[in-house]
Amino acid sequence: MPGFYCRLCNTQVQPTFTSKILKKYTVTYYHCNNCGLLQTENPYWLKESYVESINSTDTGILARNIDNSKIVASIIFLFFNKNAKFLDFAGGFGIFTRLMRDIGFDFFWFDPYTENLVARGFEYSEILEIELLTCIECFEHLVNPLEDIEKMLVICQNIFFTTLLLPNPVPKPDQWWYYGLEHGQHIAFYSKETLQYMSRKYGLFLYSFGNSHLLTKKRIFPLFFKFVVIFHDILFYLLIKWQRKSRTFGDMNYLIKKME
Repeated sequence: MPGFYCRLCNTQVQPTFTSKILKKYTVTYYHCNNCGLLQTENPYWLKESYVESINSTDTGILARNIDNSKIVASIIFLFFNKNAKFLDFAGGFGIFTRLMRDIGFDFFWFDPYTENLVARGFEYSEILEIELLTCIECFEHLVNPLEDIEKMLVICQNIFFTTLLLPNPVPKPDQWWYYGLEHGQHIAFYSKETLQYMSRKYGLFLYSFGNSHLLTKKRIFPLFFKFVVIFHDILFYLLIKWQRKSRTFGDMNYLIKKME
């Protein structure tokens, strides 16, 4: 019988455990010894999982976006061209894009699966040159990580993303909440080794701390990245909040003019 192949590095893998998703589907999980990715079998249940694109148990959606907006603002301010254009890939309802524009950064939104509710008028166009691409709590949703990561890299070689890293040893299904068995939307789980594999494959530098990760062509002192992630609240208020001009009012006038 044909084996199961890793959806990131195409290496044949063996089953690690099975668990129930949505309380009714018995699903096999596979761990890749080559790239360190843990992934489900072919996710045939996703149509049911995505009856609503944002699952009802995601109570942290607002707190997560607010906190990550401060982290990303600090990273942009210190490491990138703060006057450039930026893209939130898989941007959901547009919350993160709107927050970043409110802070003062020229962010745009892209998500083929979710309605843009709060960043309307600032959808991504391929003519835009993007300085940094963000992908907040999306990697664990990717059905084909290799294809999607390469789509991101075509847009920009600097990618900041968040995802909770797979512990070592691999937790059992009842030992890690991040499996998301109740909603079934989390189908790929990345380890430190997975991120290192991606860094090597695409010739990019990797900076990672906690659930914040940056793949970039820029060389950064690793401890500086860690410092920024840890102290982002302080850095945000000291360096950014009082120096960046919010785009909130200007965006409103821009949208009004478009309607005329």
